[in-house]
Order: sequence, then C-alpha cells, then structure tokens
Amino acid sequence: MQRNFSQLKEQHFDVLICGGGIYGAWTAYDAVLRGLKVAIVDQGDWACGTSSASSKLIHGGLRYLESLDFKLVRKTLAERQMLLKAAPHRVWPLRFGVPVYKNSRIGSFRLKIGLMLYDLLAGNLRGEQRYRRYARSDFAEHFPCLDCDGLIEGFSYLDAQTDDARFVLELIDGALTLGAVCVNYCQVTAILERNGQLYGAVIQDQVSGATTTVYAERIVNTTGRWATSLQNDSHRGRLSKGIHLIMPGTVKTEALLLTAKTDGRVFFIIPWYGRTLIGTTDSNYSGDIDRVTVDAEEVQYLLDEANRVLKAVNWTERDIIGSYAGLRVLKPSNAASPSGVSRDWQLILSTNGLLSSIGGKFTSAREDAAVIVDKLCLDLGVHVACTTFGKPLPWLPDIDYRQWTEAALNKAIALGIDSESAHWLLRRHGHRVSDIFRLCELDVALAKRITPALPFIVADLYFCARQEMVVHLDDLLRRRLPLLILWKMTAAELRDIAGIAAGILGWDEVMMDHEINRCRQ
Repeated sequence: MQRNFSQLKEQHFDVLICGGGIYGAWTAYDAVLRGLKVAIVDQGDWACGTSSASSKLIHGGLRYLESLDFKLVRKTLAERQMLLKAAPHRVWPLRFGVPVYKNSRIGSFRLKIGLMLYDLLAGNLRGEQRYRRYARSDFAEHFPCLDCDGLIEGFSYLDAQTDDARFVLELIDGALTLGAVCVNYCQVTAILERNGQLYGAVIQDQVSGATTTVYAERIVNTTGRWATSLQNDSHRGRLSKGIHLIMPGTVKTEALLLTAKTDGRVFFIIPWYGRTLIGTTDSNYSGDIDRVTVDAEEVQYLLDEANRVLKAVNWTERDIIGSYAGLRVLKPSNAASPSGVSRDWQLILSTNGLLSSIGGKFTSAREDAAVIVDKLCLDLGVHVACTTFGKPLPWLPDIDYRQWTEAALNKAIALGIDSESAHWLLRRHGHRVSDIFRLCELDVALAKRITPALPFIVADLYFCARQEMVVHLDDLLRRRLPLLILWKMTAAELRDIAGIAAGILGWDEVMMDHEINRCRQ
C-alpha cells in the first residue's frame, strides 16, 4: 500500500472521489468492484477527520428508538449483523450493560420494550445475542465498577465495536488492490467546469507541492465538514461536535450505556485497547472546522457524569490519558439540540453534476455509498449491481476464521508475542499479520511491546510505517496505531519512536523535529 501521486497526473477517470473518510472509502471500494475507473484523494490522511473521531462502534443506535426513527435503526442493525459475519477481524461483538436506578429517566418497563424491539429489528437473533435482564445483585456483580446506590436492576444488549481508522484503511487498500488510484495528502484546489458541467479538478500534492489536472466523468464529494470548500453552495449541513476521553482501564470486556443526570443525554463507557473510552458529547458547532478542540467544560461534563455512576474512581483531569474531538455532519434542521436531529443520510446533486454526501453514520456508510455508486453507474451506463453487502472485507482470511485465529495466535505466541498483543494484532491486520510474523522471525526484539501498558508490538509499528501510506508521524501514531491518545508519552519516548519512523521514512534530524512538533500540537 504505497503512495504514488504520479498515478493521478493527466489521467481520465470515471469518478473522482474527494474525501477519504468512511463514506469516500466505501464509495471507492464499491465503484471499483463494479468496474469503474476510480480515483480517491484526501487533503489529509485517510480517516483524519470525523471517521477517526467516532465512538468506535458499529451499532444500530438504541437511543434512536426513543425518537421513533425505526427506519434508521433497522438499516443500521442490518449493517451491523452483516459486518459481524463478513468482517469478524474488523467488527466484533460488544455487549452493553444498562443500569436502572430509582431516578432513571427511562424505567425498567420502557427499557425492556425498547430492547425487545431492538432485537426484533435486528432479525432472528440466537439466544446469546438477545437482550438480558439482571436482578440488582447479579448486575452489580457483572459490573463491579458501578455505584449501586439506588440501583434497581439492569439489562444488557448486543452491539459491536471496531477500530474506525483501520476500517477505513482496509477499504482504501481493497480499492487500491483492485485498481483504484488512492492518494492521501492531495488537495483539490479547483474544480473544472465546461458548459456548466464538471469535467475534472486541479489537485495539488501536499507533500511535493506538485500540481496536476485530473479528468473525471463524475466527481463525488465525501469531504464531510469540508463540503463547502469543494463547492461553495448551501449543502454543508448542520455541524454537531462530540468529544471522547481516554481513561484508565475500568470496564474490561463489556461496555455501559448510561444516561447523563444533568441533561438526560446518552453516553458510553467502553473498553478499547485496554483503556476506557468515555463519550460522547453532542453540541452545536459553528467554529473553525480545521481546529476542533476539546474544551474544558465538555471534559468536566463527561468526568462528572462518569463519576456519578462509577464508584471509587473520582476521576479528574489529571487522570485523562488522551482525548479527541470530531464533527458530525447532520441534515439541516431547526431543532434546538443536535441530539434531536436525524442521523439519516442524503445525496445532493448540484446543477453542475457534483454529487455530495451529507449526514449519515459510520455503521450505515456502506449502504449509503451503494446509492452513490448506483447513481454513478446509471449516469455512466454501467449495468452492474452492488456486491458489497455480505462480501468479506479485503483483509479477512480466506479460510475458516476460527481455525485461522487459533493457528495465528499459536504462531504469535511461539514467536514471543504476548497473548493480548497477538489478539489485537489479528484484529488490526487480518491475514496480513503473516507479514508481521516474518518481521518477528527476522528480529525477535520486534515481538516486544512498544510500551508495557498497551498491546502493540514493535513489528506492528515497523509494518505500518513501511506499508500503510504513512506521510507524517501523526498518521503513524494516531491512526495506524492510536498511541497518541492511548499513551501519555514523555518527550523522550516520542523522540525514540520518531527515530524509528525517521529511519524507515528517510527523515533527517530537521524533518524529525518538525514531525515531533506536529504531534505535540
């Protein structure tokens, strides 16, 4: 998976996709599977915007049942069920506990009805996938981190989890392998029109500064919050800001869905790479879309709400390991709170032929992208149906997954990789893990963890830097491996890792200092 700007130069494509988040990635993958000549570019790194700032979930959206958005919930649950089967390395089950307290906004009866409906909309689920009800003592034992003062009983239900940035990267790699031209750090500086219709774009390489013209029959705008920078029209949508905090490990294998006492909003406490992920907030945003920050009042909101339900932690800002903020693009709405705005998606066709993706959810991006590619095929006279539903993701091993997992874990342990790191290594890389094993065979030191606290080995760092289109240090340490948000690195530790990357990517001392400063910012 190598970056090659020259492949864009003076080329003619069926479709140019601008924006390399989850919507752009699914659109590129679907389009190339249908035989279209595809190019996809992003002004930054793959998934560098909202698609790497999610709650790391593949879920139906239980809370949307309260607003009676059954269509959206059914749609996202169908995608969740499909991905659990088609991509077990990328999407894995995660059960959520829901405590019911004496003063809970939603009582036991309403919650039971909602969970029954959630399971019903997901289809015919097996017994272990259905919701469960627990007596007070059983729920308290199941979630020992919870404060049980006022607890009546509890429920649990099934959803799923992923690593969002790696999900996008896998789709980009799949499109690239099938013949698409995929280049990150390419900015569209102008879109070209003739007789009122688009026919191409001017693209500048953000690495070399070189500029080229790319010709395309159709252009798709999947830039999310940057939609109006591609074309200045009224289809930007509404922006909602959400933040997440990374805290010390509290929940282990199951998550919690909770209701904030201050305003009744839903938030999650989720296990992720051995840490605890708390989020998200949901507030209107009208600031600088290029500088989305985590604000002190948002941090305090999440800490206060978590401390109300978790016993004995009493977290403060000093306990925060990492944090991140993202912007959701919602459909235009007059609702006062973004929580009341539908998360459904729409496709906008501008008069000059630009197709713009507005709104949507990470979970349902595949189905929405299929609609985009259906439109492209209709316009281009291509009569090929979508094949992405149920299709194994590109890095899924082509043998029985359970047998492969067992064999791969045994191989990893034999190479000196600890079991937890091996577990995550398989999820992160799928069948490509064999390439990482070969690195460990050549140098046993590469099988050791980068830092004792996190399940990432040195060989993973080497492989990502060499093979996953890394341009900047934060590409490597934020999206290929999420070290920047999972680890409070000292200046010396950051420099040590930057030194490894510099040796692989050919940086001199000046460039390395620049990359370190970029990460610190």
